[in-house]
Amino acid sequence: MTHRRITQTRTALGLALTAALIVPAGCGVVYNSPTVSRAAGAGMDVRTIELTPETVLLANRSPYSPRSLPREFSTVASARQGRGLATLPEAPETPDRRPRRLDLRLPPEIAPSPYRIGVGDVVLLATKENGTSVERLSGLLAAQTKRQGYTVSDDGAISIPDIGEVAIAGLTLNEAQDRIFKFLLDNQIDPAFSLEVTEFNSQRVTVGGAVRQAARVPVTLLPPTLGDALTATGGVVVKDEEFASIRLYRDDTLYQIPYEDYLARPALRELPLRDGDAVFVDTAYDLDRAFEFYRQEVDVIRLRSEARRDVLDAMRTEFEMRRGVLDERRANFRARQEFGAEPRDHVYLAGEVDSQARVPLPYEQRASLADVLYGEGGFPTRTGNPANIYVLRPSTDPAEFGAVTAWHLNARHGANLTLATRFEMRPDDIVFVEEQPITKWNRVIQQFVPSLLTTPANLAAN
Repeated sequence: MTHRRITQTRTALGLALTAALIVPAGCGVVYNSPTVSRAAGAGMDVRTIELTPETVLLANRSPYSPRSLPREFSTVASARQGRGLATLPEAPETPDRRPRRLDLRLPPEIAPSPYRIGVGDVVLLATKENGTSVERLSGLLAAQTKRQGYTVSDDGAISIPDIGEVAIAGLTLNEAQDRIFKFLLDNQIDPAFSLEVTEFNSQRVTVGGAVRQAARVPVTLLPPTLGDALTATGGVVVKDEEFASIRLYRDDTLYQIPYEDYLARPALRELPLRDGDAVFVDTAYDLDRAFEFYRQEVDVIRLRSEARRDVLDAMRTEFEMRRGVLDERRANFRARQEFGAEPRDHVYLAGEVDSQARVPLPYEQRASLADVLYGEGGFPTRTGNPANIYVLRPSTDPAEFGAVTAWHLNARHGANLTLATRFEMRPDDIVFVEEQPITKWNRVIQQFVPSLLTTPANLAAN
């Protein structure tokens, strides 16, 4: 009985070995792997075109426009300029009264002090000789020529192109020059320059009343005098010098100079003025009218300050609201994408690749074969055949009944990979990598060997 079983086992093993030698000849019975050539045998019209520099141009001629992102991704959440300044007070009317002669009442002397740079002033950085040093400041001279200097912004700083911002408001010229010197030195730039103020816009003296034209006289490095301020208006216009007066409003106190005294005493014309002074030439000695003028000037200053602050606050609030709306819309778009509610173009990876997947095409630009193939990790060269990489593109012409063009890339020569960087993908393209011949044989053996080992045992058991 034992001898019989041994004989049966040997017979079964012999039959299995014979089958192992015969079956690989018709290995399609054991293992079927997808190939592009078999698609043609399945009744589908497949046209294979080798990828060359010329055929890449031909493939890229097919029309395609990448999908665009929603406009929320290109919109900037910048706030618009808010409302303008508040309405200024009406100018007071001149009362018709003739008072008695006024006494001379002069303001106290003010100690001279250096000019301090303020918001709105325009400063100029210049070289000491021929501009060679400052030319090394990136973009400095070009900006100087175009903008005529640098304006001190609301935050008290000037912005030097390609370098940065430096705060100089409230500083004297020497202090500002020292700060800019250190700023340039910290940025490793040769700080050979000189600083000057070319436009004085931050400090003013207001002149009105019986003058040819009311004016705001800027306070410069040399403070304006009372004579300078009146000259800037075109001169005093009075019919009777005996009843005219000049009033100066400073620090909530009203000072007065009879016009005859002003003409008779040259020293009064050299009376220095400072920022915030208001000069009013009165022909009626009406203190109420003079105080109304000064009150108006104070209101103008206050309204401008409050309006600027309100505008900045409104712009900041509007910016935050716009940013919130944009963020919410962008988040909604991403959520719709996650759940597949947004239309999207895709290509597909198949065959011997690291991961068979559906790859979305990018927005607002075109993807190449290299982007799709290597953006997903490429393909395993041990099992994938670099000589047979295909892009399968079905025809959109109904008359061709779904014919497929197989653009064939032979990447066995590495130089041909440059063609993959120029070949543009289209929606529904399928990137297919065939397997190596040895891979196919290995898989045949992997499927056949288990049955080869179990069949003799089963026979022996029976």
